[in-house]
Amino acid sequence: GAATIAATALAAAELWKLKTGRSQQVKLDTYATAAAFRSPRYIRINGQKVAEDGSNITGFYRLKDGRWMYLHCNFPNVRDGNLKALGAQFNKESVVRAVAQRDGLELEAAMFANGGCGGFIRTEAEWEREAHQQSAARIPLFEVIKIGEAPPQPLPRGNRPLSGVRMLDLTRVLAGPACAKAFAEHGADVIRITRKDLPDLGPPSDVDTGIGKLQAHIDMRDPADAARMQALVKECDVFLQGYRPGSLAARGLSPQALAKSRPGIIYTQLSAWGHEGPWAMKRGYDTVVQSFNGMAWRPNNEKPAFLPGSPHDYIAGYVLAFATMVALHRRATVGGSWLVRTSLAGSGEWFRKLPRFTPAQYQNLPAEFPPEVLKPLLMETDSPWGRVTHLAPAVKLSETPGRWVRPPAPRGAHAAAWPTRG
Repeated sequence: GAATIAATALAAAELWKLKTGRSQQVKLDTYATAAAFRSPRYIRINGQKVAEDGSNITGFYRLKDGRWMYLHCNFPNVRDGNLKALGAQFNKESVVRAVAQRDGLELEAAMFANGGCGGFIRTEAEWEREAHQQSAARIPLFEVIKIGEAPPQPLPRGNRPLSGVRMLDLTRVLAGPACAKAFAEHGADVIRITRKDLPDLGPPSDVDTGIGKLQAHIDMRDPADAARMQALVKECDVFLQGYRPGSLAARGLSPQALAKSRPGIIYTQLSAWGHEGPWAMKRGYDTVVQSFNGMAWRPNNEKPAFLPGSPHDYIAGYVLAFATMVALHRRATVGGSWLVRTSLAGSGEWFRKLPRFTPAQYQNLPAEFPPEVLKPLLMETDSPWGRVTHLAPAVKLSETPGRWVRPPAPRGAHAAAWPTRG
């Protein structure tokens, strides 16, 4: 976490140096980076923790053979696909009974086939026998690929590394929104684009990832809205999207189409499983990837558990922010349009190979920071939601300290239009 968050700050400092010729120091608090990997946990609105949805059936369930299945039901459409695959009602008791009659791999396939999402809880050894693991391990952690010609475009003027840089954020949940939030932290103008009728996570996650951004609705099925999107694209610098590979091509929003309509664009692409391999078109979220790649497994078939944070999401998000700043540097110095991409599964393959603590090293550590450690990591912001308590930026730049100039706001709170640069 420290490495990936520091990388974004170093890239921002390098853009500042390109713009001004001045270097600056970057300092990092590792407690702050640990907290950042579970950032929504610290959101308070008017001093109160956001109540959890008691009807949510997301969770682990025992299968017929005693092993475990994870059901991801945080979105109504995904939940309904899972229930259809199970033939179950929308209540926990019905789901428990239905899962207990099924085999793991068969149920997993049925859930995806019905528009749902979840994962059979695999061991790491089982994951490494999957064909898709070989694909995820082969692809680099991130890629920065030239996809079109364009003259060099200097960074916009301004008193911050990303002042005047415009980013369209078409992402959901944590990884993509964290990338865009990092851009806003260093001065970029970010418009998050959603559709009015699509469900989202809501507080606390949307409050946390919405800090620093404008929020606008666009429905690409409406010709006027589709034209508005194309107008936004022609004046943006970074197009960030988290849909499955190739799924925006029919809307005229593929990397190649945007490199042609907006030469010099940085097309930043996040996916769950990567752009190639047998599972490239599967749905996926951090918890689903943890279910597949062995991170949720517990020895002796004890009840699975996720890591105390969202490592795939945040590593992918901060790596994506770093790589996108690298692409902006290349655009400013050598020109071109650029494709940047990474995936949750690829992030998992990177950090699965890092050294690990043994249980004896961590089992007696507290589950949360003591108040005297946590309090300096927090700040407060007035917003349409109320007074929001949230984490402050984890890194400190000596000349251009990170900050957000826009409070979090509900989806669709702003017009789909760019503010004046700078």
